[in-house]
Amino acid sequence: MALWLIIMSESPTLPVPQDSDESQETTPGAKKEVHWVEVAQTFGLAQAQILAGRLQSEGIPAYPWQEGAGQAAGLLVGLLGAGHVMVPEEYEERALEILSDEEEIDEVE
Repeated sequence: MALWLIIMSESPTLPVPQDSDESQETTPGAKKEVHWVEVAQTFGLAQAQILAGRLQSEGIPAYPWQEGAGQAAGLLVGLLGAGHVMVPEEYEERALEILSDEEEIDEVE
């Protein structure tokens, strides 16, 4: 009989947007629930990391991820191989604007 050990890790710590009204209503250091939305889907995690880095350079908290099974198997295609770029909901519009600008640059070259 095989023994399986699953280690759960927390997601990386990212700057969390604070609304001025809400920040006064909570205790300093209190946790705030953040709703993340997908702004891009790529072929693999590497491309998602590049796009997330671009958004982070603009001050937008971004989180690249890939399904665990796809990452473990090294998949680059299909649902398990896709990379995803997530941002907090309040940054979605700006993130999509930045990423659409990047697509226009790629089409010109």
